[in-house]
Amino acid sequence: MSPKTILEQLQCRYVDWRYGAINREGPIGKRGEQAAARLLRQKALIVVAESESDRAGEIDIIAIDSKKRIIIFVEVKTLSTTKPGHPADRVDEAKQGRITRAALRYLKRKNLIGTACRFDVIAVWWPNEWEGPKKIEHYEAAFEAASEFQMF
Repeated sequence: MSPKTILEQLQCRYVDWRYGAINREGPIGKRGEQAAARLLRQKALIVVAESESDRAGEIDIIAIDSKKRIIIFVEVKTLSTTKPGHPADRVDEAKQGRITRAALRYLKRKNLIGTACRFDVIAVWWPNEWEGPKKIEHYEAAFEAASEFQMF
């Protein structure tokens, strides 16, 4: 084994340890969420929950920005084909409403009503034959709380 290969392996192991590993054998959606959580950790955000769900919805990732003192609810969309189209286009108005309602229920459960929050979308392009994501885009404050009775 060449020294460069050993160095690359050590670097990959360090990144997995520091920012979270990605299960490359898992389903595409889960791999996308793991890659998104890694990106958030690299941006110095604290990931407090992944795949948080209750009776009526799911939030892919919940993170905290301790510098800005804000809770971030993240929807991750992963595209596994090379066909044209943007993964974030799949977060339509109905999906935004479900995420908003799930976020409100989470805030109520944790007694955090009144805490500043925002809704982000992370788009991941991960073609099936690739070992890792081809591209990741993070859209901060991608949408406002969308609900019949907005409370944010």
